[in-house]
This record gives sequence, structure tokens and C-alpha cells, in this order.
Amino acid sequence: MDGCDCIEPLWQADDLLMKYQYISDFFIALAYFSIPLELIYFVQKSAFFPYRWVLIQFGAFIVLCGATHLINMWTFTTYTKTIAVVLTVAKVATAIVSCITALMLVHIIPDLLSVKLRERFLKAKAEELDREMGKIKTKEEMGRHVHMLTHEIRSTLDRHTILRTTLVEMGRTLGLAECALWMPSRSGTSLQLSHTLHNNAPLGSVVPINLPIVTKIFNSNRAERISHNSPLASIKTRSSRYVPPEVVGVRVPLLQLTNFQINDWPELSTKAFAVMVLMLPPDSARKWRPQELELVEVVADQVAVALSHAAILEESMRARDLLMEQNIALNAARREAEMAICARNDFLAVMNHEMRTPMRAIISLSSLLLETKLTAEQRLMIETILKSSNLLETLSNDVLDISKLGDGSLELEIAPFNLHATFTDVVDLIKPVAAFKRLSVMVHLAPELPTYAVGDQKRLMQTILNVAGNSVKFTKEGHISITASIARPDSLRDPYAPDFHPVLSDGSFYLAVQVKDTGCGISPQDMPHTFTKFAHPQNATIKSHGGNGLGLALSRRFVALMQGNIWLESEGAGKGCTTTFFVKLGLSDKPNANLRRIAPPV
Repeated sequence: MDGCDCIEPLWQADDLLMKYQYISDFFIALAYFSIPLELIYFVQKSAFFPYRWVLIQFGAFIVLCGATHLINMWTFTTYTKTIAVVLTVAKVATAIVSCITALMLVHIIPDLLSVKLRERFLKAKAEELDREMGKIKTKEEMGRHVHMLTHEIRSTLDRHTILRTTLVEMGRTLGLAECALWMPSRSGTSLQLSHTLHNNAPLGSVVPINLPIVTKIFNSNRAERISHNSPLASIKTRSSRYVPPEVVGVRVPLLQLTNFQINDWPELSTKAFAVMVLMLPPDSARKWRPQELELVEVVADQVAVALSHAAILEESMRARDLLMEQNIALNAARREAEMAICARNDFLAVMNHEMRTPMRAIISLSSLLLETKLTAEQRLMIETILKSSNLLETLSNDVLDISKLGDGSLELEIAPFNLHATFTDVVDLIKPVAAFKRLSVMVHLAPELPTYAVGDQKRLMQTILNVAGNSVKFTKEGHISITASIARPDSLRDPYAPDFHPVLSDGSFYLAVQVKDTGCGISPQDMPHTFTKFAHPQNATIKSHGGNGLGLALSRRFVALMQGNIWLESEGAGKGCTTTFFVKLGLSDKPNANLRRIAPPV
């Protein structure tokens, strides 16, 4: 067996290969030297760069590597010992710097990993922020839809238009295949189909209100999903071939449902709900999104508010129409009343004119009789007839005054008159009747009472005569006293009218007149009706005398015109009565024949 030489023979250096290695070492050294320059330029241009000392070490390692390759270029030929030492020193320095750099990287790698984790955390936060921004944009878009729908819904206050507009706008915004409204019936036991978007189902269809799905919708303020086979979803004309449609239902509170009727809707319901059913197109992969369901819920609430406003408007319009009808009726009644008042005044004027003719004949004949020779008793009787005739003429004039009192057109005749003589005339008029009933009449005029005063003598005399005449009329036995004085400020207050505050002025005084009798008195239950015309008293004695309150009612109006007040006091039936009144008069030293008319005070 032939022996083999397993040792590879030494390879003689090829000049071409050595040349390629020489050129490669040159370019490697050049690349190594350029990298630190670029790093130094980048660090200088950066405002902040961490781990500068590590960068310096890494730059030194690269420089030493480049120097090693550069020195190695002289080893391809025969070289001196100096080159070998320099090359050895460069390689040792490169090894030391590379080890130190590797050890430093052991401490830097965790920081670099934390930076990477922080970068991932920031990236996750950025993605979450993007999702939140997407939600905000979605909410803004939904808000625009809600605003648009609300504007369209509230653009009218007709409730049926509101419902129709709601279906149309919801169908257009959400791309619905169908949308319908189920309204409660009058009995409250069923729901009736009242509005649909595309009229695919006949109106008037009825669904029992006690269905579990209806109860679920009524008890929730959220949009609830409904099976496409549910009776509430029976608003489509064709069934899906592949994928059934997505259907939701939401309740619509019915507020202020007065007279809100479509077919069999209730007139009034405080806790009634309608159901709005919305259906997506069938045979599609589209599902209800949360923001779409929220939009449906918001629109249902807005529809409820719009229906409430429309109901309030209808109530106000009905109230306005009713008020207009009442105003028309009141105007007609006022015209009829004015015509009746005019007819009454015309009748009273005619009657007054017809009564004056015979009355003036009596007054004229009585005046002529006074000029003849008469005995004292005859003269007294004729004077009484004359005074009574004058008073009767005054009373006939007062018939017209009653109508004038009603419309506030009565005017007082203000003039100076003899105040003492007025009381004397009243006593002369009531004395014959009092003497016939054997009643004593006493008159007391206070010393400070002036002889002359300024005021309406006829109205004052008629008031005194009405009060004193009532006392004579309702007194069977005993006496009647008439007291006149200047009223003190503390005595002007009426115990039954605490809000009345009389005011004195210069040149005037208040005349206080009090008439007491021992007659039948007034019971407490009849006291509030004393000054009411044609009131029916409970006292049998008053009934027997035919009392109707007309004289006192007229006297009260006269007293009020003279800025005074009048009231009655009695301890009860059978215990007599005291009538007190006061009027405002002017002071005068002597009479004046000139008359002055003034309007009644307000």
C-alpha cells in the first residue's frame, strides 16, 4: 500500500490574492474611520442623546478596529519588528475596548428593553386614543343626526305630522327596511298599528298588550331586540330568503294625551306607552350597532317631548276657542243688558214725567190753600200735605236716581242748607204715623252742631227719613230717638268695615246720626242681609210688615256718595235696633241759593 502525505503542503502567497486583501483592508479601515465621524456629527446635531459615554467607547472600538486593518496592510510583505509591535498593541487595545463595551452593553440592554416596552405602551395608548377619537367622532355624528331629526320632528306641532316625520327621517338616516308605530287602544288591552313607513302592513292591526315582548319593552327605557317572528315585527310583506332581518323595539311615552285620538286611541292616559318598531333590510350582514340603538332611544324621547308640546298647544287652542266663544256670549249678554237698561230707563223717565203732573197740581193747590184763612190745626195739616207732596216728588225723581246709581252717573246737588231745619222736617213727616202708633219721637241735636252746612240736602233728608221711617215701621210700642252730632275721629270707624278710613279736610266735618228704637230688632242670621235689596228676612215681625230692605239699600248708596258709612247694631230679635251713619258735609255761615253739582266720589 502506498503511503500518503496527509500534511497539506505550504501555500505560497499569490501576489494577486495579496493585492485583493491589501485593497480590502484599506477600504475596511476607511469605513471604520468614517463611522465615528458620522456618529460625532449626529450627536452634535441632536439636542438630547443618552449614553454618550457608551457611544464614545463604541467609537473607540470602531477606530481601533479600523487601525488594526490599516496596520495589517503592511504585513503582506516583509515587515519590521516595529510594525509587529504596533499591530499587537492595536489588537490588544481593540480586545480591551471591545470587552469593556460588551460589559457596558449588559447594563444598557435592560434600559433599551424598558424603552422598547415604553414604546409599546405609548403605541397602545395611541391606539386607545385613536379608538376614543373614533367614538367621539361617532358620537358627534350621532349628535348631528339627533339634532337633524329633532329639528325635523319639532318643525311642526301637529302630532300626526310629528309621527309621520319621525318614521321618514329614521328610515332615511338608518337605512331601514320598515319602521312602524303601535299605539295603545282606548281600553288599554291592545296595541294598534297606526303608522308605517312603506305601508307594507295594513293599518289597524291589533296586538295584545300583555305579550311578554311588549311587557319587556314597556319596562325598559332601552331599545330591545325583537324576534323577526314576533307579532310586533309583522310589518313586512315578504320574508327573507337567507338571513332574517334585525328588528328592535323601543317605547315612546305618551304625555298629555287629551283628545289625541286616531281610530281608538285613548283620550287621557297618564302612564301610556307606544311602541316604535325598526327593521333593518333582510338578507344582509348588517347588525344593529350600539350608537344606532342609542340614536333610536334618544329619538324616542324627543318624539315624546314633541308630542307633549303638541298636546299643550292643542289644549291652549281649545281654551282659546272656548274663551272666544265665551267672550262672544258675554258681549251678546252685555248688549242685551244694555238694551234692557235703556228700556228700563226710558220706562222710568216716562213714568216720572207722568207722575209729576198730578203731583205738581197737589203742590200748587196746597200752596194756594196756605194763603187762605185757616185754623192752626188746618194750617199744620196743609203744610204736612205740602211737605209730603214735595217729598213724594223727590221720591219720584229718585226712581230715576236708582237707575243712575246702577251705572254710576248720579250726581249730588251740593248747596248750603239749614241742617237743623232738615231734622225738624223729618220729625214732622214721621210724627203723624208715630202718633197714630202712640210712639214718642225724641230729637237731640248737639250744641256744637252748626245750623248751616254745605251738601246735598235732599239725599241727606231722604237717608234720615228712610232710617227713622224704618224705626217707626217696625216699632209697636216704646220710643224712637234721633241724635245728631259732629263725629269724633275715633267714632268714625265702622266695626263691620275695619278697612274703611275716612279722611277729614279743612272746611268740612262729619255729621254723625244715630237712630234708636225699641222695635222688633234684628236676628244675627238676618244682620248680613240688612242692606240687601229684596232680601227675605227670617224674622216673622219683619215679614208681617213687608220689609224688603230697599230703603236701607238706597240709603247706603247715598251715604257712600257723601263719603260716609252706615251700619246697624242689634242684640237680637225683640231687643230693638240702633242705626248709625255719618256723612261728610261742608261748613257754611249762611245759606246760598246757588247750586253746584259734583260727581260722586270714586
